[in-house]
Amino acid sequence: MGGEVGSAAVVGSEGRVKSLGLVFEDERKGCYSSGETVAGHVLLEAAEPVTLRALRLEAQGRATAAWGPSAGARTSASVAVPAVSSEVEYLNVRLSLREPRAGERIVLLQPGKHEFPFSFQLPSEPLVTSFTGKYGSVQYCVKAVLERPKVPDQSVKRDLQIISHIDVNTPALLTPVLKTQEKMVGCWFFTSGPVSLSAKIERKGYCNGEAIPIYAEIENCSSRLIVPKAAIFQTQTYLASGKTKTIRHMVASVRGNHIASGSTDTWNGKTLKIPPVTPSILDCCIIRVDYSLAVYIHIPGAKKLMLELPLVIGTIPYNGFGSRNSSIASQFSVDMSWLTLTLPEQPEAPPNYADVVSEEEFSRHSPPYPQPPSCEGETCCPMFACIQEFRFQPPPLYSEVDPHPSDVEETQPVSFIL
Repeated sequence: MGGEVGSAAVVGSEGRVKSLGLVFEDERKGCYSSGETVAGHVLLEAAEPVTLRALRLEAQGRATAAWGPSAGARTSASVAVPAVSSEVEYLNVRLSLREPRAGERIVLLQPGKHEFPFSFQLPSEPLVTSFTGKYGSVQYCVKAVLERPKVPDQSVKRDLQIISHIDVNTPALLTPVLKTQEKMVGCWFFTSGPVSLSAKIERKGYCNGEAIPIYAEIENCSSRLIVPKAAIFQTQTYLASGKTKTIRHMVASVRGNHIASGSTDTWNGKTLKIPPVTPSILDCCIIRVDYSLAVYIHIPGAKKLMLELPLVIGTIPYNGFGSRNSSIASQFSVDMSWLTLTLPEQPEAPPNYADVVSEEEFSRHSPPYPQPPSCEGETCCPMFACIQEFRFQPPPLYSEVDPHPSDVEETQPVSFIL
């Protein structure tokens, strides 16, 4: 560091600043989040002795939403006037890096290179993720300002990327999402039949780079050739002065096969990869960024049939452990794994029923054992294979009625709270 002198003899000698720069302590760090420390240095190179009143650091962050007349539309005063605007401040930090000593008005820096370290902590309250859109933005920056006598202030600014972490492992984002819809195809009373669509994703939260498995059932009872598709849509919502602007665009899509009249098609985990996009912004009062997975069917001559499943793009990836809301297949593999651990390879034969029940009592309670039925229908499988020879006498027939018969289907509809 160069020396500092507060002397009236150098008031008129402002000197020349060759360069003014700002570097972060870890330039490889892509983004920061609430509660973290931002540190770095302000670099100043003087070609000759330089006088300054102060060197300060400012860190600012705010969300803004605004729209109105185009840049060419001006009032009679030749001043562009936006129709609506709103602003929310999230960060405002001011640090003094160099200032005169008590009783002095200026600081003198000797020629050469000077470094001024800085460090400050971001607020512990959640900060909104950095974002830039058509009608608004969420921006953060760090700026070094050099105040000098008799010359304009000099400054250098660096953008600060902030991310608000969203953990997709929370229960709300691990919940499966399912929707079903049907549409009659035709014009006026000339209907050709319904097209039905059912779609499901295993969880609501995903991260950039993940592939979303899509499960869908499509039934085409119409007379037309249909094409199923799926897409991820981003919806930006801006709120300013009580008015709202919405922008919606597709960020990724996938196409299925044509489905002829009277045919069905099944997507058993058809994947759609999430491209690099801004994570969902759900905690800002004037800017919101939402996502949805749309499964839809193009029907010639009719309005398309569409299902939209809500989607949250997070930042902390799915860990795949211990979730009650994982897929049905994974639940089955977990719940049934104990069978392989408890069943021995050579099962021990049950005790002989004749050893504990007399012949007279057995004949009174047990009718002659019927012959095995012929192998027909769905019960003809290894699980119900007929045993040709009994080495042990069977117990009496069990007469209690099964309270949960397998041939009764559950009719109560299942709903998912999103």
